[in-house]
Amino acid sequence: MKNTLDRLTSSLTMYRLVLGCLLAITVVALVLSFVGILAYSPAQLLASGAVAVAVTLATGWLFAVIFRAKAHAESSLITGLILFMLFLPSAELSALLALALAATIASASKFLLAIRGRHIFNPAAIGAVVVSLAQLGFAGWWIATPPLLPVVALGAFLILYRNRKLPLGLTFVVVAAAIIVVRLSMSGIDPLTALTTAFTSYPIVFLVGFMLSEPLTLPPRRWQQILLAAIVGALFAVPFSIPPVYSSPELALVLGNLVAFVFGQRRGIALISTAKRQLTPTTWEFSFTPTRPVSFSPGQYMELGIPHVKPDSRGSRRYFSISSPPTVDGPITFAMTITNPPSSFKAAMLALEPGDRVRGTLVGGDFVLPKDTATPVLLIAGGIGITPFASQLSDAHSSGTSRNTKVIYSVRDSSELAYADLLEETKAHVTLIAPTPPAHLPANWTYAGPERLTRESLTALVPDIATRRVFVSGSPALINSVTPVVRAAGAKRITTDTFSGY
Repeated sequence: MKNTLDRLTSSLTMYRLVLGCLLAITVVALVLSFVGILAYSPAQLLASGAVAVAVTLATGWLFAVIFRAKAHAESSLITGLILFMLFLPSAELSALLALALAATIASASKFLLAIRGRHIFNPAAIGAVVVSLAQLGFAGWWIATPPLLPVVALGAFLILYRNRKLPLGLTFVVVAAAIIVVRLSMSGIDPLTALTTAFTSYPIVFLVGFMLSEPLTLPPRRWQQILLAAIVGALFAVPFSIPPVYSSPELALVLGNLVAFVFGQRRGIALISTAKRQLTPTTWEFSFTPTRPVSFSPGQYMELGIPHVKPDSRGSRRYFSISSPPTVDGPITFAMTITNPPSSFKAAMLALEPGDRVRGTLVGGDFVLPKDTATPVLLIAGGIGITPFASQLSDAHSSGTSRNTKVIYSVRDSSELAYADLLEETKAHVTLIAPTPPAHLPANWTYAGPERLTRESLTALVPDIATRRVFVSGSPALINSVTPVVRAAGAKRITTDTFSGY
């Protein structure tokens, strides 16, 4: 089941997954309206939906022209559909004008309320907040209705799963629902009814799945994201007012966006292409020089954006683990598998020439080794999953840091050993799993044959696994198959880095 979910969610970009879920909700809402289950008529839904989407698309294109940027139609469609689901459906001119204003503000915020390519606020939320503060309209969140909860919940789950943000989602849901249940129970409502009301009358599920989880407004580390979810959950569920400001779901999210902004790096990263080299028959490494110093920890990732002609379904932005160690002036390197034919993004990467510019929009991730170097670690990599370990081992080697480290490296062919030279240089103790041994087996390397890891084989290879922090990096299939084996062998703490949609 997990492998099926991974294949389903990783086959689409995040934008297209969110857009698909929003369109599915829209279709279900129209069907329910036609049969009389929703309180709004098809005409009201169609009028509001048309205005929200059309105005957001038009203003998104207009602001892109003004700021000499590339219009992002998918992003505009998503923002428009979210606004459609926030404002009460209506065919009245005044309501439609308020919705159009919110859409315009949302589009403008992507350019005016952004720091070097990074959003400060969720566009739909800030559009709704400004319209409400101006007393020109308000968000009624009609999406929070019992008939739509199943499809909204399914969409929210898929998005959170795809983003690896289920802990964030669970934190927000638990905090918000718990507070609402307590509040309603104190007013005389029985706890079960209060719990049902929390999920059927409040937009808990929609907000966390489709808005709070937006990557461009999240802080970079997991603990920061969990804390943010708790803060927004409390602001969402506890009524407050400082006239003319009154609590609302959209205001809770906007205030949370400010907290996230304080936490994380909120500037774009300009990278100048310097070189590329082929590591294996299917793996390439790309080197860049940043125009200003970039702060990251070994094992973290960066989101790269390369606008190009006719991007395929995976889009023009991708996440890649940084394979180089942190230095004052670079270079920063990324390695990736490139099959034939390559995706449009990877084709654009291959076409880069020295001097070409690429934009990074985010540095983050929690796949970092323990600060205490006395903690022994086991690093398990599958294929291109070796890249975060390349950064970590290289950093330790260059800084002279000593750590008890064992590496298990699994590849589908011995010719696909990316960073074998680096592993040899750092004198890492490597156990290789491959169909055949390589022509040259470096010192400190052991060939373990072609068989997959089992509890017995892993225990034999790493007898002290229970004392080690274990890090597993690779495809979703590898993570899903190896993690239970590692746990069965006695590992207490396991951290994974899934190369989803790679």
